[in-house]
Amino acid sequence: MITLSLIGIGTGNPDHLTAEAARALSAADLILLPRKGDDKSDLADIRHLILRQVLTTPVPVAEYDVPHRADQTDYLGAVNDWHDAIARVWSDAITTHLPQGGTVALMVWGDPSLYDSTLRIAARLVDVTVKVIPGITSLQVLTAAHAIPLNTLAAPVTITTGRQLRDHGWPEGTTTLAVMLDKGGAFTAIDTKDTTIWWAPMSACRSKR
Repeated sequence: MITLSLIGIGTGNPDHLTAEAARALSAADLILLPRKGDDKSDLADIRHLILRQVLTTPVPVAEYDVPHRADQTDYLGAVNDWHDAIARVWSDAITTHLPQGGTVALMVWGDPSLYDSTLRIAARLVDVTVKVIPGITSLQVLTAAHAIPLNTLAAPVTITTGRQLRDHGWPEGTTTLAVMLDKGGAFTAIDTKDTTIWWAPMSACRSKR
């Protein structure tokens, strides 16, 4: 029997891990740690730093190379194929390093609930029970850093992606827009008149006034 614990690690600051997350990492029988190539080696380094700071007992770590996503016009098709490939890598790593079963931990940036596909990939695994340890989201870090509420008074919040904002513009009827996964400064594609932009490296929140 395999249990896969998906553990939110926030922005990668060890201080942002919850006590539950730290306990879950120390209680695991195996920790999977992704590698995304030399140009993103700092991401693996941060995960190793977290482990050095929070583990209270030695836990085996299995590193794996994350498959590359195909660059094709069918974006959703490419993403689904990519997720299939990642699930196969996870399955192979678990079978190799934990053949008798046990608990596997996987550290997830932010929280698995918000613009993250780890849960969708985990759903592809057979005979695996998934457990989620929530983490601090980039939106929480952003609003705390600027000491602001996310919403205006009695108003809703829309959460979208940089791709959606560039392709479709500001959603009609939206007063506050939180933009995730924005590599290219999507705010440059909209009219920013009468718009207040609160920005942080891992997220951006735009509040129209």
